[in-house]
Amino acid sequence: MRSTAVAICAPSGVGKTTVARRLVEASVDVVFSVSATTRPARHGELHGVDYFFVSRAEFESMIEESALLEWAEVHGELYGTPRANLEEAQRNGKQLILDIDVQGARQLVEAVPDSVTIFLLPPSFDVLMGRLKARKSEDDERVRRRMLTAKSELEAVGEFQYVVVNDRLDDTIEQVQTIISGGGQRSEGGTPDVERLSRGLLDALGGAKA
Repeated sequence: MRSTAVAICAPSGVGKTTVARRLVEASVDVVFSVSATTRPARHGELHGVDYFFVSRAEFESMIEESALLEWAEVHGELYGTPRANLEEAQRNGKQLILDIDVQGARQLVEAVPDSVTIFLLPPSFDVLMGRLKARKSEDDERVRRRMLTAKSELEAVGEFQYVVVNDRLDDTIEQVQTIISGGGQRSEGGTPDVERLSRGLLDALGGAKA
């Protein structure tokens, strides 16, 4: 097994964080990439476990020194993947799993061309909408923004090397394990069934209301 970076992306609520964490739990050869951020730690969060909590000046220095594989500003705070995460994983012969968005995956591939990129799809539009609206406390405007983000992300499916439908979690984990072990078949854009699902999700999102 060649040690490299594996990016897992998906629209909000489709389960990329759950899949990433389960992969780490299932194998000693897989490690989770802890991001750096300028946002303050929340109650119970630990430095180096949940995030590397750094100052804005420290983060900007990391950008200038090319010490980040990818980064973005979200709601006024900076988030990024330290290059040291991958270097440590490679020294230890492990696969580094990144739970990142589409923009982050694009930056990762530019920084590390042999990275593996995997996009998770929901099994249906109803499942996707159920997850996008799962937080009952959110107002319609927040749900609408999440729908627009999901549409933008789904439009990028064709950029990914592998596409997996996250219907049954155990089956998804097995498929992703096969991919990162080098046994998966590359499928930019997916199989005909996956392509139909992706187009159907996009069409439905385009006509849906929050």
